[in-house]
This record gives sequence, C-alpha cells and structure tokens, in this order.
Amino acid sequence: MLQIQIDGKEVSVEQGATVIEAAQKIGTYIPHFCYHKKLSIAANCRMCLVEVEKAPKPLPACATPVTDGMVVHTHSAKARQAQEGVMEFLLINHPLDCPVCDQGGECQLQDLAMGYGKTASRYTEAKRAVPGKDMGPLVGAEEMSRCIHCTRCVRFTEEVAGMQEIAMSYRGEFSEIMPFVGKVVETELSGNVIDLCPVGALTSKPFRFNARSWELSRRKSVSAHDALGSNLIVQTKDHTVRRVLPLENEAVNECWIADRDRFAYEGLYHESRLKNPKIKQGGEWMDVDWKTALEYVRNGIECIAKDGNQDQVGIWANPMNTVEELFLAKKLADGLGIKNTASRLRQQDGRLAGSLKGAQWLGGAIADLNDAGAVLVVGANLRKEQPLLTARLRRAAGNGTQISILAANKEQLFMPLAAQESVHPAQWAGRLKSLTADLENGIAGSLKAAEKAFVLLGADAQNHPDYAAVYAAAQELADAAGAKLGILPQAANSVGADLLRFDSGSIAEMVAQPRQAVLLLNVEPEIDVAGGAAAVSALKQAKSVMAFTPFESDTLLEVCDILLPIAPFTETSGSLVNMEGRLQSFHGVVQGCGDSRPLWKILRVLGNLLEIDGFDYDNTEAILQDALDGARLPEKLDNRAGGSFAAVQTVAKLTRVGGVGIYHTDPIVRRSAPLQETSHAQIPAARIHPQTLADLGLAGAGEAVAKQNGAAVRVSLEADDTLPQNVVHLPLHPANAALGGLMNAIVLERA
Repeated sequence: MLQIQIDGKEVSVEQGATVIEAAQKIGTYIPHFCYHKKLSIAANCRMCLVEVEKAPKPLPACATPVTDGMVVHTHSAKARQAQEGVMEFLLINHPLDCPVCDQGGECQLQDLAMGYGKTASRYTEAKRAVPGKDMGPLVGAEEMSRCIHCTRCVRFTEEVAGMQEIAMSYRGEFSEIMPFVGKVVETELSGNVIDLCPVGALTSKPFRFNARSWELSRRKSVSAHDALGSNLIVQTKDHTVRRVLPLENEAVNECWIADRDRFAYEGLYHESRLKNPKIKQGGEWMDVDWKTALEYVRNGIECIAKDGNQDQVGIWANPMNTVEELFLAKKLADGLGIKNTASRLRQQDGRLAGSLKGAQWLGGAIADLNDAGAVLVVGANLRKEQPLLTARLRRAAGNGTQISILAANKEQLFMPLAAQESVHPAQWAGRLKSLTADLENGIAGSLKAAEKAFVLLGADAQNHPDYAAVYAAAQELADAAGAKLGILPQAANSVGADLLRFDSGSIAEMVAQPRQAVLLLNVEPEIDVAGGAAAVSALKQAKSVMAFTPFESDTLLEVCDILLPIAPFTETSGSLVNMEGRLQSFHGVVQGCGDSRPLWKILRVLGNLLEIDGFDYDNTEAILQDALDGARLPEKLDNRAGGSFAAVQTVAKLTRVGGVGIYHTDPIVRRSAPLQETSHAQIPAARIHPQTLADLGLAGAGEAVAKQNGAAVRVSLEADDTLPQNVVHLPLHPANAALGGLMNAIVLERA
C-alpha cells in the first residue's frame, strides 16, 4: 500500500491508483469532466488539475499515479488558478444557452462553472457553431456546439458497447464529435451516452423539451424487461412517467441500463392502453364497471369449473408478472382445483419439469462472471436477450476470461472469443457430449482448467423442442469440467415463477388440446406464446377467454369475451426475482391510468368472490411474506435435474432460429415508438446459407413464403454463409408472429 496526503488527510491506496481515486476514497471532490470510473483515462479536459508538491506545474489528478509520500493540494491557490483557467477555456466556445438547454439544472458544466470558474470571461470574439448530428431515434445530438470534447461517449461505444460508433474528427478548435458518416448509433446500450455527457450536447430524443429536471419527482424501481433486474430511477411529472435513468448497483447493472429499460416507458401511454373493463355482448364491446366485470369472471369460471370439470380451465401468465401476482394466481388455481397453469409460454419440451431439484437460475452471482476463468454459452442471442450481461461478459473477455459460444448462428458480440461454433440445433446435444468426451482440449479444456467456470443455456436452448436432452448434456459437461450450470432466464420473473412452482401444466398441451376457459394474465397470445397462430386458434375454440391486460389488441378483441385493465409494473407495487436469485421489491411510481387496477388486487377480490380461503391481503408486503421466505430463497435455487433424456430430434430438418427480437419481448416494449424506430425493431429478413437456398430452389430469389404450424407469411431472403446449412435465421417479430414456435421445423416456398 502507498501513503498519500491530500489536503492534509492521510490515505492508503494500492499500487497503480491515481490521485483522483485516492481523493474519492476520503470523500474529497476534484472537479472533472472526461474522467469516469468505468472508462479508460483520456486526461483531455484538464479540469482535474491539482497541485502536487515538488512537481513544477499542476498535474491532472485522473492520470497521475500515486507515489509513496505524495502530498497533494486540491484547493490551493495554484490548483484553483489552474482550474479557473481551464474553465475559462472550456467556456470560450460554449453557447451559454442555459435557459433553453435540456441539461439545465443537472448540467455538470453549469455546476463546475459556478464552483470553479471566474465571474467574467475575457473572450469577446465570435463563438464557433457546430451543426447538429443525426444519431438515430434515441440519442439527440442537435446542439453539438455545447460539446466540450470530453470523449466519454466515444470511449463508451468502444469499450463498453464493444464497437466504436462515435468518434472525434478534425483537430484543434475544429474538433467535432460525430457518428460515422451515413450511420447512426445502433448499440443496444446507446442511451448511456446521454447520462455520460456532462453538458447538453447529447440528450434523450424522446424526453427532449418534455420537462425541466427540477419539475420531476424521482422514484426507485426495478426493470421488468429482462432477467437482469436493473435498478432504475423513474422520473415522473403530473402522474406520468417522463424519463428512466439507471440507479447504480454494482452487483446488478453497475451504473448502466439497456435502451430497452430506458425507453420502454414510451409504450406505457400508447393509444391501445385499456382504461376500463370491457365485455363483449352480441359481438359488440361495451364498457362496464368493475363489479359487473368481476361478477362476469366469477360466473365464467364457476360455470366451466363446476362438476369436476376443472381440467377445462387454463391460466396463461406472463413471466414478467410480479411474485405477488403469480402467487395469488396460483393460489386461485389451487383453490379451484385447476391444474393447468403455465408461465413458460415459449417452452416446447416439458420433460424436465418433474426432474428439477429447484428453480432454474444463473448458477451464481452476476458479479461472478467478472472474474470467471471460462464461460460457455449455449443457444443464446446474447445481445438481444441480455444486453447488459453481454457488456459484463465483454469486459471479462477483455480481462482474460475464455468465452466460448455454441449457437445456431454467429452473433457479432464485439469481444474476443476463445471459440464460436455455429451448429444446427439438432446437433447441440451431440456436440456437448463430444466436448465432455474430450475434456483436455478446446472448449472443455478451458472450462476444466478454470478455477471458476460456467456453462450457460440461453433462450434458444430453453425453447428447443429437445430441451431435456440439451440440458442433460450440458449438465454432464458442467459436472465433468467442474463448472457451474446456469440458465439465462427469458423474463424478469422467470426465476420467481419457478420458485412458486407456478407451472403445473404445459402450454404446448393447452394449445394442442384447447380448454373451455382461459385466463390470460398480461399475455398477448399471438406473440407471447410459442406458435402464435396455433395459440390464437386454440383460444377461438374456448367458450370463454378472459384477459387481464394493460393493453387491448386486435387479437384480444377477437378471441376474448372480457378485458380487464391491469396496471403495468410502474403503477403497482410488487417483487421480482432476477437471474441470480436476488429478490427485489418496488413500489408504484405513478397513479393508475384510467380505471386500471393492480392485478394482485383484482385476483384478491376474485378469490373472495369465489369464496376461497386466504385472500384477505391489504398490501403486497403481506402477500410476499406468504409467497416466499427471503431468508430460505437460496436453498430453492438448484439447476440439477435427475434422470437421462434421449434426443427426440435427430434429423437436421430445415429449422427456424433467431430468438425474440430485442424490442418485441413484452407488451410495453412493443409499444414504445422510439424503440420501434430503431434498426433492431425492423421486420427481419430470413437469413439462410447459400447452399441451402440453392437446395430449396430459392437461389437468387428476393422473397419466399414461410410456413409453420398451418400459418404462412411472406419473408424477404438474405444469403449468409456464416450459418449452418438447413437453418433459417428469422427472429420473432409481429410481422411473422403467426408462424410456429421458435426452434421448430419451417418450410420455405417460392413466393
């Protein structure tokens, strides 16, 4: 350890620490712009100049390593003079348009100019003007004259997002920050450059001119859009969500959030938002009050579930629903003797269900991936499924972690990989077994040699029609190599649903053998369920379909006889269990929209109307207490499965892969206009190996008709020789949602 004195205070720091890090350790603030603890050191703003005894001139605290016995003064006359001089230079060309700047009130430049600047400028020449830039639908760069060239945004896209999409061009006073010519910023983490920008140069395009920072209330929350469970600060005004920012939690999301978490709020107030209960009578929809609606649901359930007919009622629940909502839904089902409850809506192979020892989870802490020696990811579209977890893996790979990928396509991950194999899904189980047989070399060798190693199964593996065989082979490999087996859950509360043992039925069985009554809990069946067209067809055969939903849709209006408006996660309290088994509770941040109600309250009233015991809850804290014992929760996390499972899919048929589009994962995200304007949300082409196209007689064809499960959709074609043969890469999108399940056989015919 090295000893350093800062403003008279002694502090011990490790070899290699910088002066600014030492100052932070004792709570001494040194002004800075370009420095950020998660980015490389640029030392180009010079705002952090400090006086170091025996040094001939002030030194930048962010780039000056500590030496033993160093004496630093951060507020001496010499340091203050240097800081004032730097601030004067920074303001020479700054437009000083604070009254109209979106950053006003939370601007680092504004704050530091007040604290460390001079009272007047000696600069009287004309200021330079820089034209605005187009960085896409999420990041606004209309006022680039404000830029002070700290290069935080440049370093972020290169170091955290993995591919440099912003750069500084020209030199000296002509320097400009801009995206590459003809391009926009497309990383799925782009919104973080808005937080990083210390001035008003990069702003949130959807939030632009929406509100002033001092008008906003700030509330803590948790993201319900993926299994990471990112911590959020939700900013509100007039009982509406106006902006979402990251709440720092080093163990979960560090200081970042994905664009899906940041901009999904724009979907909350979509025109399709359901504001009143509705009942269909004579083919016409009419608004009703809550008493009438709940009586209708009670009668509907009782009429079908009576006389031992409970098997004819099914409950389909979205795994983004809270622990409390799923617990009450399960309790309602148990009270009525209903055995058909499902939250794994895209899973096709249910053979594992009875053999698992506990809830499926990551297999360790999220932070364990930082220093893992080796990680093998099987069947995942990492950047789409887990954008922030991918950034953590990217940093680990840069620090020496051996990361290997086994999937149906070669995803561009912008990180150094030990291996990346593109293999037909029918061969995944066999490939994993071959790795187990050769433990000393290649991928298996890196797993065995590592002190801490993971084998992780992604969404494509979980939705595989032969998931049990893939799982058993992955478990065998993990055991043989001394690695941990982990799951990358598909939704915000997939682990919570597992802990509650919510799934007592199979969604595939309920689609194949339609039930007479179905309760949809925050589910849009045409896209949330494997094989959208088949799911909708099954619902059309039911006598009653009751949807508890925040939004109405054409499909729900067609197949349902009642719609009940429920509150999304921003308007209700509840809890979610993330991929590492971390239980996180949150409160509603705004009042309910229209006459919507929290789902837990609706289920509580239904339980009482149906005269089931144990529905006397006043708040979500009391429900959670009955639902999960937080102290014993870790005991219930166990990925081990007993038994062996023979492979059922052996022929390498033409198979659809690609997972769910990053901005089509849940009802709120699908309605966020800015997210839907990004390149990630556009209708995808079907990508196929050129030889497979030739074998199908589609070489040179621009379009084809894709057929699955009795549904047909016209798709555009692209040749891609990085894919294995007999694979069609076609991510789930509303335009192709009618097709069958992901990871299933698909037919392509000439259009």
